[in-house]
Amino acid sequence: MNDAPAQPRKRRLWLVIGIALVLVLLLVFWLVLRPPADIKDDAAEAAPRPALTVTVAKPVRSALPIRLQANGNITAWQEASVGAEVNGLRMASVNVNVGDVVRKGQVLAVFASETTKADSLQSRASLAQAEASFENAKADADRARSIQDSGALSKSQVAQYLTQERVAKAQFEAAKAAFGATEVRLGNTRVLAPDDGVISAREATVGAVVGAGQELFRMVRQSRLEWRGEVTPNEVGRVRIGQSVEVTAASGLQVAGKVRAIAPGADPQTRNILVFVDLPRNPELKAGTFARGFFDLGQSDALTVPSQSIVVRDGSNYVFIVDDQNKVSQRKVQTGRRVDERVELLEGLKPEEAVAVQGAGFLNEGDLVKVVE
Repeated sequence: MNDAPAQPRKRRLWLVIGIALVLVLLLVFWLVLRPPADIKDDAAEAAPRPALTVTVAKPVRSALPIRLQANGNITAWQEASVGAEVNGLRMASVNVNVGDVVRKGQVLAVFASETTKADSLQSRASLAQAEASFENAKADADRARSIQDSGALSKSQVAQYLTQERVAKAQFEAAKAAFGATEVRLGNTRVLAPDDGVISAREATVGAVVGAGQELFRMVRQSRLEWRGEVTPNEVGRVRIGQSVEVTAASGLQVAGKVRAIAPGADPQTRNILVFVDLPRNPELKAGTFARGFFDLGQSDALTVPSQSIVVRDGSNYVFIVDDQNKVSQRKVQTGRRVDERVELLEGLKPEEAVAVQGAGFLNEGDLVKVVE
């Protein structure tokens, strides 16, 4: 009676064993007969993944300009000092201010001219009186000369008439000179610009009484500016008059200038030699500001790489070389000239070696990369 319940348990056991065997056979069948692509996918999952996607480039030979760098200041080509030529007159009006562009002969300021006009009228009257006296004396002298041989007048009387003529003529010339002086003084009550240019300083004040020779304005003649670069005695021999210079102002503005002159001696304090470079007219250029200049000395052949490939770390320049297995290695290089997006390599890289360009700044030694075009 106990054998009946045991039989169902045995059947269930065999059923479990059979199911397990079927599962094992199915697993073996899948491992043996699965597609090769699945195997490759697993291998790919097991292989190391690239750290970054980069572009690569090989160094190329380029013709780069040879430039000499110098520092200096932008100054006025010439400054004119405009002063007062009259003494003791009150300033009536000032017509210009700092920064105004003026033309030659333009009225910059005017002095009160009432006293000077009165002096001019008085001198004019004195001149007319002297002229009348001279004409009268000349008429008497002409009559004396016409009858001096007739004996009607003595020799002393004739000499007296001739002397009066000379005295009257001298008084007439003196009155004429005095009138001219008052006219000049009257004209000097108007302060005129001596040349075209721009006002750089103003001392004139309405109502002030100034003395002769006191400076009223300072102006940059013809609005011309120049850059005075400081070049060492060892480098000045490479600079020539008429040479092109690229000047970069403090604002970042770049202008093209030409060497006008080279100082014959060095500055006693800096021991540098000044090079005078004419600059084009530009409202953004300001006198007294700092500027950097590059003298164009020609061209030379150089090995260059894109500027993106240069990585600066710890104060040194590096590139990342990409090998055939797409692994990168960091190498220290020495750079030279920079022109646009190209950088000259002086040492540290061979012409046949490829370097990482885009993404180079995120790489480390030994990284695996994916190279794209």
